[in-house]
Amino acid sequence: MPTTWNRSPEEFHKIYLANTDAFYRIGNNLLAKELDDFMTRCALGLWSRSGGINERHVEMANQIYSRGQAKPSWLLWNLTSAACGEDVFMPPVFFWNLAESDAKRGAETSRTFIRMLTNILLYLAAVDDDVTYAEAAYITDCTDRLTAICDTTGVRKSREGLNPLDYVTSGEPSFQDKHKPQPSAQTSGGEKKPETEAKAESEEKKPSFEELMAELEDLVGLEDVKKDVKNLMNLVKVRKLRQQHELPVPPMSLHMVFVGNPGTGKTTVARLVSGLYAAIGVLSKGQLVEVDRSGLVAGYVGQTALKTQEAIKSALGGVLFIDEAYSLSSGGENDFGREAIETILKAMEDHRDDLIVIVAGYTGPMEKFIHSNPGLESRFNKYFFFPDYNGEQLMAMFRSRCKKNGYSLSEEAEKAAVEHFNKLYEERTENFGNGRDVRNEFEDMVVRQANRVARLEDPGKEDLMAVLPEDLEDREEEEEEAAEAEAPAPAPEDTPAEPEAPSEPKPEE
Repeated sequence: MPTTWNRSPEEFHKIYLANTDAFYRIGNNLLAKELDDFMTRCALGLWSRSGGINERHVEMANQIYSRGQAKPSWLLWNLTSAACGEDVFMPPVFFWNLAESDAKRGAETSRTFIRMLTNILLYLAAVDDDVTYAEAAYITDCTDRLTAICDTTGVRKSREGLNPLDYVTSGEPSFQDKHKPQPSAQTSGGEKKPETEAKAESEEKKPSFEELMAELEDLVGLEDVKKDVKNLMNLVKVRKLRQQHELPVPPMSLHMVFVGNPGTGKTTVARLVSGLYAAIGVLSKGQLVEVDRSGLVAGYVGQTALKTQEAIKSALGGVLFIDEAYSLSSGGENDFGREAIETILKAMEDHRDDLIVIVAGYTGPMEKFIHSNPGLESRFNKYFFFPDYNGEQLMAMFRSRCKKNGYSLSEEAEKAAVEHFNKLYEERTENFGNGRDVRNEFEDMVVRQANRVARLEDPGKEDLMAVLPEDLEDREEEEEEAAEAEAPAPAPEDTPAEPEAPSEPKPEE
């Protein structure tokens, strides 16, 4: 039975503008870019649950833009790819702010937004003249999550929106369900491949345990960290083997604390650990979800738990990496960061078989953070210390970036760079950025080298690759400093000298 929600792309765009214009009148038209991006993500999540994606979906996707915003330019291949990758619905940050503002003002703009979202998504679901049950369930899930934010924030009640399940016209399997990997595949001759071979092909996209360990080994420095990771992986592998042979295994927590200054490779190692855990079967997916306090904590009681749960949900099967985790416990007894901590601790228990949490930050604050809650102390007992990179290691990282990007250091430039990074390390301050400083230095070098090469009459390949000493230094700053040093001192003005202050009498001995 065809749906009554189907419209042409042109008609849909008029409907989209009517809805968003009405929202901006009571909300804020500065949200246009964020709202369009959010609506597009919702459309992708919705269509991943449709019966299929075709050119009509592309035409509709290219109509999702507010007045005054640029028109999208989707193509079928990248729309299909994006839909396959859009899985978890995440309430946008602007909606949290909107709900908080409504609660303070006694308004209901956020609830109007939910009704608007329902209408627009129903039109988008009907693009193929059907609204599947999976699509209606997705719309309902989106609106339920947003409504929960309104309820916990204290936004006043408003009239209910449409129920998407009332408009279902098809029970066809979703696009995702129809394109799930099969347990076996056929050869070119029509024969079925062995199940193990088909499974191996489906896992080709994920790096193997050996590849990940090789990537870990290739990291500059971090010798103790590498050793600790190897020990941990051996321990976990043997533990799993003992379980398979029904031998007793002592209790063990796989959650970790990474301590060290910024730019020391904590996030990179966390990503590798996540993949390694997945490769040996401890985790089902192996993705890394990186958050900080702003990604977990909201402004009202109840909101933080919901926001934290969303981050946890996206990390299930992988690693939740919390950077500067100490900020969650630094706000006093009534700070909402403590609500985030309790929510995370509960999730670590509820999902202990498929969630690893890594907390990271400076050494001192992290020790205080772990000791601030007995639950944290019992679950986080593995510490990995990330030292600052020395001058030689910084130079190795810089040299690697140059090689990877097709730049060749001259002998003089090599010598100048070595001296620079040794000095950078020896004179480091509390703002020392380690690997981040190397990245900044490299990017600055690329700009200076490009400016120099652009002045050449007919640069060749070697000119485009060559890095000279002047590409490593800010010549403009040096010239300004030199000019200031060489400038004659200003002549003294013809003003009468001030009388000397009388000397203080010496104290008697």
